Amino acid sequence: MSAIIETTGLVMEFPSTKALDGLDLSVRQGITGLVGANGAGKTTLISLTLGLLKPTTGTITVLGLDPGRDGPTLRAMIGYGPERNVLPDDLRAYDFVRHLAEVKGLPRDEARSRASDSLYLVGLGEERFRALGTMSTGQRQRVKLAQAIAADPKFIVLDEPTDGLDPVQRDEMLNIIRQVNREFGIDVMLSSHVLEEVERVCDHVVALDSGTLVAQGSMDELAGISGGIEIELVEVADHPNSIDEIERLLLAESLTVDRIGTILQIGGRSDDELFDVTARLVARGNGRIRRLAQRRRTLDDLFSLHASGSRWTDEAQGVERS
Repeated sequence: MSAIIETTGLVMEFPSTKALDGLDLSVRQGITGLVGANGAGKTTLISLTLGLLKPTTGTITVLGLDPGRDGPTLRAMIGYGPERNVLPDDLRAYDFVRHLAEVKGLPRDEARSRASDSLYLVGLGEERFRALGTMSTGQRQRVKLAQAIAADPKFIVLDEPTDGLDPVQRDEMLNIIRQVNREFGIDVMLSSHVLEEVERVCDHVVALDSGTLVAQGSMDELAGISGGIEIELVEVADHPNSIDEIERLLLAESLTVDRIGTILQIGGRSDDELFDVTARLVARGNGRIRRLAQRRRTLDDLFSLHASGSRWTDEAQGVERS
């Protein structure tokens, strides 16, 4: 499978900071989450991808092209949804999307039909002739997605597309992004600082911190089985302190226990042993099990390991180390 973006030794320096520091990565087909805190280098990587910046050193190719040399050609093949609110208030949504489709090279008649189609796809068919300045934050985010896909790009880059949305609007936006990829075959790079939504919608992840690569790989590799088990217990009326007692019994067996309310994350032995020991101690502690499963690593875990300076083990299933 060919990569959408490939970089080798990518460095981007500004007068007062090094935004990217020797980045080697490969963005695959599908939906890729670009994650990291503010200042991690996400926006700089996007600007390099679009050919808006040229790297200090190193190389970057996008869809097999050099963004610095082939910028106009490449930008005709890419859709972009910016983070900032840059929509002109006095234009109608339809006119705005149609105009940008024409700028990308579509004939006028085709641009008109694509503008309507893309606005219907994002749920704004009935609102397409409204002025952008009268639209809510959620509607304006949908317009940005509509214009990104209207010219039938091979690849779209979405910078914080759920920013400012409530939970219901966030779910709807993520579902539309998934539909764009699954039904229309458009590859997506989704930049976000919300790790939970990346875990929900993305096939692959590129995680940055202060311009360096924390990890890259598929969701199964990075947020897969991590070793250890997770157990969710039920409060038992006849034994109100049963969870405290079970935690004490587990610690007495020299196991590691992280507790979040009624959930215990347990490690320190093989999973098979943990299942047996935990079931026995829950019974001894008069507890009741709601859920018992192998523990899954989260993207938060990866950033925590990186921040602590820890190294991933061979069992990390292909995680790229910074």
